[in-house]
Amino acid sequence: MSNVNLTFPNVQIREIRINSITGYQGSAHGLVNASACGLKDSDRGFSQCLGCATSKAACMTILIQDGAVISHGPVGCSSCLHEFAFTYRVNSHLRDVPKVTQRRIFSTNLTEKDTIYGGAVKLTAAIRDVKERVNPNAIFVLTTCAAGIIGDDVENVCDEAAEEIGIPVVAIFCEGFRSKVWTTGFDAAYHGIARKLIEKPRTRRADIINVINFWGSDVFRDWFAPFGAEPNYITPYSTVDGLRRAGESAATVQACSTLGSYLGAVLEQDFGVPEIPAAPPYGIAQTDRWFRALGKLLGKEGVAEDVIKEKRIRYLPKITEIREKLKGRRAYVTAGAAHGHALLDVLGELGMEAIGAAIFHHDAKYDSGRTENDQLAQRVSDYGNVPNFNVCNKQEFELVNTLNRLRPDVLLARHGGMTLWGAKLGIPAMLVGDEHYSMGYEGLINYGESLIETIENDEFVKNLEKHAVNPYTKWWLAQAPYTFLQGGASE
Repeated sequence: MSNVNLTFPNVQIREIRINSITGYQGSAHGLVNASACGLKDSDRGFSQCLGCATSKAACMTILIQDGAVISHGPVGCSSCLHEFAFTYRVNSHLRDVPKVTQRRIFSTNLTEKDTIYGGAVKLTAAIRDVKERVNPNAIFVLTTCAAGIIGDDVENVCDEAAEEIGIPVVAIFCEGFRSKVWTTGFDAAYHGIARKLIEKPRTRRADIINVINFWGSDVFRDWFAPFGAEPNYITPYSTVDGLRRAGESAATVQACSTLGSYLGAVLEQDFGVPEIPAAPPYGIAQTDRWFRALGKLLGKEGVAEDVIKEKRIRYLPKITEIREKLKGRRAYVTAGAAHGHALLDVLGELGMEAIGAAIFHHDAKYDSGRTENDQLAQRVSDYGNVPNFNVCNKQEFELVNTLNRLRPDVLLARHGGMTLWGAKLGIPAMLVGDEHYSMGYEGLINYGESLIETIENDEFVKNLEKHAVNPYTKWWLAQAPYTFLQGGASE
């Protein structure tokens, strides 16, 4: 178990806690081996962009139905938070949210004067104002770089405000400069939620299973039903009361090990909720392991075997048919860490050749300390190595160079804005925002059919390639893709 400690206001960053990195080039097999015996990050001499932990903390708090979020910093730092309000509204149908409400996002709007004299008074006033305006059941205060640099005592302000207004006011320390690995923002949000919202269990409910996820469709409800349980989703579309009762659940599962690594460990260590010892269910091999691990954890191994048997009978014929259509096709993946590994599982299961990947960071281990949670290791073991494996914090100049050289049949992406680079090069590109879309046996059919459609309908991208302007020069495209990565200049 890694360093999980709820007595401190700040969560320990991933670089220290689980040896996460943002720079690597080689193969998936090489990265798995390096992770097991000691992994060293590689710096870049040039960096095009970088994600911010504040936005990731916002992702986990803005989508809580009855909460409100205050960005404590200059108003510009809250400009990126509107996308999660859009996400809440657009994806709410995936979770059958009965009443889509307006998101409550505020900013303390720190100015130059506030950075000199401090922003604590302004934050106190903002908390009172938010309580009066929208009357949320909890307020989450996200710290920005400005608040961190001037040293505002945000924890004390929030504690005093909570006592005054009678609802939880949760300080979340997620300044962008704290970590190069912006997924530390997920940990920061969950750290604050675990410290201030989740209650010690007075009972244990066998009919509730925590699901740590983003905003995917409600596939877990049907999967849990044979086990006599239903999902408690954390955090998108959850309620403050649902978060309070997360410590009573029978188990915790994850849609993405990158997202849920920290909270899964916290729930197990501090609240006694066991985390399922398995990576998320992508691909047949891992789906079977996942159901068996869940069945064993719940003491219902027979139910798990019945579920697996039923799914094999129902879905394998169609999966076999899709494999025949995709056999020999070459694909490249760009995504966040664990979900990128999951998509590589799906490619392996569908008989496609994964010729490379650009993964936004890499966790050398997971907070549970269990090797069963390592989806990349499982992928290499189940389906073989992935060459041209790049760990990069959204360095698009490396991605474009690599795609230009490898020319895959299709580009798979998890994040918006990445698919256009494939399209400009005439490479069909597929973006799926619902992370549950490719899960389980059903997901292989969903994703496989979408892949076939994407690959076969390539006329638009072929025409786009003829007219698109590439911002990268011929000089750069002639270089090795990892010229600016320490130790990575060679082909």
